[in-house]
Amino acid sequence: MSKPVMILLAVILVLLQYRLWLSHDGLPSLLRLHQAVEKQRIDNAELKERNQVLAAEVQDLKSGLDALEERARSELGMVKPGETFFQIIDKPDEQ
Repeated sequence: MSKPVMILLAVILVLLQYRLWLSHDGLPSLLRLHQAVEKQRIDNAELKERNQVLAAEVQDLKSGLDALEERARSELGMVKPGETFFQIIDKPDEQ
C-alpha cells in the first residue's frame, strides 16, 4: 500500500475511535442508557408489586363486608348501632 493510503486509513481509525470513546453518542451514552433502563426496571417492579397489593385490596372490598367494615371503622371512625365509642387521649408530659 502506498503511504497516503496508510495515512488516510490511520486518520479514519483515529476519528472512529474518537467517536466511539468521546462523542456524545458513543460509549458514555450507551452506559447512561443502560443505567436508565436498569432504574426503570426497578421502578416497574416496585409499581407492579404496589398494583398487586391494590388489586388484592379492591378484591377484598368487592367480595367481603369485613374489609369494608374495617376500613369504615379505621378511616371514617364509624361505629355500629349499640356500640359505644371511647377515645383515650394521653396527657402530655409536663416537665
